[in-house]
Amino acid sequence: MSVVVASRPKDDFVNTPYIAELTERSLGYLAAGYGVNLEGHAGSGKTTLAFHIAYMTGRPMVLMSGDEGLLSSDMIGRMGGFRRRKVVDNFIHSVLKVEEESRDSWVDERLTVACRDGYTLIYDEFTRSRAEANNVLLPVLEEGILILPSSQANSYIKVHPEFRAIFTSNPADYAGVYQAQEALHDRLITIELGAMDMETELEIVMRKSGLSKPAAESIVQVTKAANDLGLEKHALGSVRASLQIAKVAAVRRLDISADDPRFCQVVFDVLGNSLLHDDASRERRKALTRLLSEYVGDINHAYS
Repeated sequence: MSVVVASRPKDDFVNTPYIAELTERSLGYLAAGYGVNLEGHAGSGKTTLAFHIAYMTGRPMVLMSGDEGLLSSDMIGRMGGFRRRKVVDNFIHSVLKVEEESRDSWVDERLTVACRDGYTLIYDEFTRSRAEANNVLLPVLEEGILILPSSQANSYIKVHPEFRAIFTSNPADYAGVYQAQEALHDRLITIELGAMDMETELEIVMRKSGLSKPAAESIVQVTKAANDLGLEKHALGSVRASLQIAKVAAVRRLDISADDPRFCQVVFDVLGNSLLHDDASRERRKALTRLLSEYVGDINHAYS
C-alpha cells in the first residue's frame, strides 16, 4: 500500500479556462460530499485531471487502479502475517521464564487509509473492477462508514469528514469494462469529458512537444478534423494523436509540411492509415492528404 503525498502539478501542466471550469465544478461536488466520476475516452486527459483536482483539495492522495482481479480485501485490508511477542522474566535470578505469543496481524489497504485519515482517493478506471468488489464503496459514499471484515474487533470505521473520492472511467462499450452497478453510479456525479477545446489541446501540444504555436496548431487542426470526419482509427479524442505526431516530429526534427513525406507518413501512421492496400485504406489516405494540404503549409521556425 502506498500513499501519494500531494505535490505541485508538473511544470508542463496546462490550466486553461476549460480545465479550470472542470476543476471548479468537481471541487464543488466533492465539498458537498459527493464522489466525482470523470468519464471519457482514452486520451481525454481524465487521469491527469483527477490528479489535479485531488491536488486542489489540499489533502494527501491515495491511488487505486481498477482491475478484473481486484477484491474488496485489496481495498480494505487483510490479515498480513503474524506478530510475535516474546517476554523473558528473570526477576528471580535462579528462574528463567519465557512467554511467546503469535497472532495474526491486520494490514490496512488504500481505501481504509483514505477513509480513516481523510485523504483524497483516486480510483482510476474503476469500471475495470467487478461490481462485487466495488460494493464496499456503497456505504462509504452513502452512510459515511467503511464496513470491515467480521474478524476485526471494530466492525466499521467512520469516514473522516475530509475524505474525498474521485473516480475515472471509460465508456461502457470499451473492452474490459464492466457495467457499474446502478447503486454506485447513483452515489456519484459523473462529468463526461468530450473533446478538448482548441485552446487547451494547443497548449498541451506546445508544452509537451516544444513545437512553436503555428506548428502545433497545424497538427491539432489536422487531428481534430480527422476525428470529426471519423478518420482516426480508434475514434478517440484528438489530443493523444496530436501529441504523438508532435513529439515524433520534434524528436526527428521533421519539417512540419505537407510536402515532407516523412511528416505525412507519421500522420498516416498515427491517425490510422493501414499498411493494407485495400479500398478503405486508400480512401483514408486520400482524405488525410487533403487535410494535410488544407491545414499544414510550410511552417517556418517550427522549432525554438
